[in-house]
Amino acid sequence: MKKILRIVLILVGLYLLLLIPLPQSEHELQKPSQTPFVWGQDTLWESLETNFMSAKAMPSVTLDSIVQHLTFEADSILAIYEDKKLLPEDDYYGLVEHKFFQLAPLIAAQENKTNWYINFYNRVRKKLKLDSRFWDMTNAHSRNTSYRILYGMRATVEEILLQSNEDQFVSTMIVSDEPSITPHADILGIKVHSGDLLVSRGGAEVSAFISRGNDYPGNFSHVALVHIDSKTNKPYFIEAHIEKGVAIATLDEYLSDKKLRFMVMRPRADLAQMMANPMLPHEASLFISEESKTRHIPYDFKMDYYDASAMFCSEVGSYAYKKFGIDLWEFESTISSNGIIDWLNNFGVENFVTQMPSDLEYDPMLSVVGEWRNKDVLFQDHLDNAVMDALISRSNKGEKLDYTIWMLPVARVVKGYSFFLNTIGKEGIIPEGMGAVTALKNTDFVARFNKCKLITVTKTKAFEKENNYLPPYWQMVRMAESSMLK
Repeated sequence: MKKILRIVLILVGLYLLLLIPLPQSEHELQKPSQTPFVWGQDTLWESLETNFMSAKAMPSVTLDSIVQHLTFEADSILAIYEDKKLLPEDDYYGLVEHKFFQLAPLIAAQENKTNWYINFYNRVRKKLKLDSRFWDMTNAHSRNTSYRILYGMRATVEEILLQSNEDQFVSTMIVSDEPSITPHADILGIKVHSGDLLVSRGGAEVSAFISRGNDYPGNFSHVALVHIDSKTNKPYFIEAHIEKGVAIATLDEYLSDKKLRFMVMRPRADLAQMMANPMLPHEASLFISEESKTRHIPYDFKMDYYDASAMFCSEVGSYAYKKFGIDLWEFESTISSNGIIDWLNNFGVENFVTQMPSDLEYDPMLSVVGEWRNKDVLFQDHLDNAVMDALISRSNKGEKLDYTIWMLPVARVVKGYSFFLNTIGKEGIIPEGMGAVTALKNTDFVARFNKCKLITVTKTKAFEKENNYLPPYWQMVRMAESSMLK
């Protein structure tokens, strides 16, 4: 009996010892001086939905006639300016944006949609990518114009896609066949070359945070650099994972790691470095592939792309290309909302002037080759974004991530076991570089996200049943925000 009591006392003592909080080291956070982009167009979103409902009530012949007239006008505007070099302050992009928003709800309401809106969108974004080569992308007006068109028009296209039936839904979009002589392979209908960058959106809750927690909220949370074996033409993906650091995945492994969408990007063939060495992308991907085999590169929670001893996902591509004279992310990504900074700092982030996956789309040195998504995962992407936007709103109002203090000893034991697994080359339950407190706060974040999402899903289903169409994104954000009040 005394022996049992002694063991109990020792365990209680250990538990109480593990409850003692460690002193928190103070790190100077690298914060930007900018302010986040704000659409500020709630009235416009309301009018788009009103126009959609009005269009659904029209006779098909009438609606089709209106759409045909407006698409002719839009095509005429594009034809006039398509071959002209434009600046962000020119009226053209604002006019195109207005026309596209005007057309979108009408096309979404059509029973028999054509692919005009997809083709028009791809022509516009291809032109903007060409024009932006001559813009100062550190200028706020240039950044805003690029974001409004590339993100705003894609969001509009996706609202149309979500109101389409399965036969009308377009999963794979080919945008630009940027010339390349490096080895290539077919991935879900897209011809991908060695050295291409695949920006994607993961299915985890934190993926939504990475894609939305930015001064320019986006749709992507991850970057992988493609290397294609020149002998076998098999593609491999070099990427940094929170769980294991930098690793190489096969095509099956890459696709099985849940992806809600991905976009293929390629260095422009007319870059001076590319013209001097057209095989540069292949050599860059081979370089980082070999380096990841020769040394363990842990995940960089700090998001410090100046220090290559550890790497986050964006850093893998930027580090590889920088070795060959191409500096990607021509403008740095910024995170300036105090609430987002506070929550990300809980995950170990210390650099809020960094390289975010979504911002790679706006880099003038890269061409968009193609995109993939399907209908089910696209709705999931929008739903997760809406929930995350609601959580970010709460964080900016001062809400903090927290954890149950009594779980700290358990988390510390799990962290110790995870550390042991890391030393023998295996993945731990708590990732390398993440502490026990961070893991508990991550659990709190996931719980908040899923609670809000569960209520929001119920509301979206009720909306669809009542209105016979899926709720648009701005409606889902409102549903998520009201769900946070429960």
